[in-house]
Amino acid sequence: MKRKTLVLPALAGVLALLAAACGDSGGGDSGGGTIAVGTTDQFEVSEDSPAPFDPTATYDVGTWSVMRNTFQTLMRPPRSGTEPELDAAEKCEFSDQQGEQYRCTLRSGLKFSNGHELTTEDVKFSVLRMVDIGAELGPAGLLSNLDKVETPSDTEIVFHLKAPDATFPYKLATPAGAIVDSESYPKKGYKKGHEVVGSGPYKIDSFDAEGDKAVLARNPNYEGTLDVKNDKIELRSYDSSEAMEKALKNGTIDVMNRTISPEQVERLEKNDNDEIDLVESPGQEIRYLVFNTETPNGGEQAVRRAMARLVDRKSLARDVYRRTTEPLYSMVPTGLPGHRNSFFNEYGEPNTAAARRTLSSAGIDTPVKLTLHYTTDHYGAVTAEEFKLLQKQLNASGLFDVAIKGEAWDAYRTKAKEGKYEVYGYGWFPDFPDPDNFIGPFLEEDNFLNNPYANKEIRNTLLPKTRKETNRASTAADLGRMQDIISDEVPLLPLWQGKQYIAARDDITGVEWALNSSSSLQLWELERGVSG
Repeated sequence: MKRKTLVLPALAGVLALLAAACGDSGGGDSGGGTIAVGTTDQFEVSEDSPAPFDPTATYDVGTWSVMRNTFQTLMRPPRSGTEPELDAAEKCEFSDQQGEQYRCTLRSGLKFSNGHELTTEDVKFSVLRMVDIGAELGPAGLLSNLDKVETPSDTEIVFHLKAPDATFPYKLATPAGAIVDSESYPKKGYKKGHEVVGSGPYKIDSFDAEGDKAVLARNPNYEGTLDVKNDKIELRSYDSSEAMEKALKNGTIDVMNRTISPEQVERLEKNDNDEIDLVESPGQEIRYLVFNTETPNGGEQAVRRAMARLVDRKSLARDVYRRTTEPLYSMVPTGLPGHRNSFFNEYGEPNTAAARRTLSSAGIDTPVKLTLHYTTDHYGAVTAEEFKLLQKQLNASGLFDVAIKGEAWDAYRTKAKEGKYEVYGYGWFPDFPDPDNFIGPFLEEDNFLNNPYANKEIRNTLLPKTRKETNRASTAADLGRMQDIISDEVPLLPLWQGKQYIAARDDITGVEWALNSSSSLQLWELERGVSG
């Protein structure tokens, strides 16, 4: 095993994501430009997920990894760094001093994978469709600030915002801004099934639901700024990370990324197999607890603060995640401008006596009974161990009587949105490289969590103020204030941020560039070289 530690250049915050991957059949023996990549993500069509690859319908890392490689956006995440770069557009800029009007010029000669011409009307159709459908489990919230869209010419498109938002270009670079063919996608409903009609670097050549694999072929109609280094990518879905690791070692697949467990990291590091490389890079995936503030216990600030005083993040990182994660004391992870260790500053190390005083002062009887909920099949099998340790930490204090309950992802995310859980765990894989993306999605009015918690200072003053600043470094003080408010009122309880790992056979090049600063898996970077 050859291990590489990756530090991307000139990057204030490298967004690390255990991103879902896509790959091509034949594995290590396929030759040519074909790369096979394994994943434990599943892309089944179900009642809860009828359109897994429709940009309006889904908002999770697995499906986004497919979308980012098959759909085109006006702007795209950079290879490294934080500023979005041009793709379907040849020029984009704010055209007013207030930052409420964003104007783009469309690149000429663009076509969808079905041969249809891509026009400014398709761009307009796509973003308005995203907003109008407004699916609860989709990313429409990223475009909630959009007021209207105009197409003054065949090449120009103008976005009018309700309020200034310096992060709008970043949002256009996410699948929320994916451009779909207006002739192929319904205006009011989903495009069901696995078909994709986009203008990105790849098209879905085939999808075998029973065989758990999909072939992504180079899109001959792609006219953008990316240099595609392979001919095909095949996504192979595995029921477990252990089965995926076995496939990597026997050459069935060339790359494995999501999900690599802490035990596998240790095992792969100790393995003397020189045919496999393990690449480690800085991480900005975060894990946190969510409190439903309209429930009896979740609505008690003293209960939330007491839990904040008891959770031992260092133990989680060391004993469960085996140092593949780091303790996190803010919703804004380390490595991003404006990060502040607000929870550590407020609560310090775990302290049972302080937690007891917090509950006693609020007149709350102990032990406090509550259930912590987690998903069994979305963030990896180790999630169950994490919640067992959280349960043990809280119950050991004598102040809590905690039960834990796991549930499959499809049902879990729906119930969480519907407010059926009092306290539950979630992971966040960032949409774009800005601290706003770790605060706004959770605390603005139409928030991703559908959380009833609201803080007027954050929602009405601090978020709007920071979104006016195109110089993002100048927002540090206001970002710090928001993090302090979160640590004081604890609607969310950050736990850890992850490091990132990709394992690949040694004849695959470009692995160190396969993840960019916006948490996207850049499949076009992968290429077959010569085995070392």
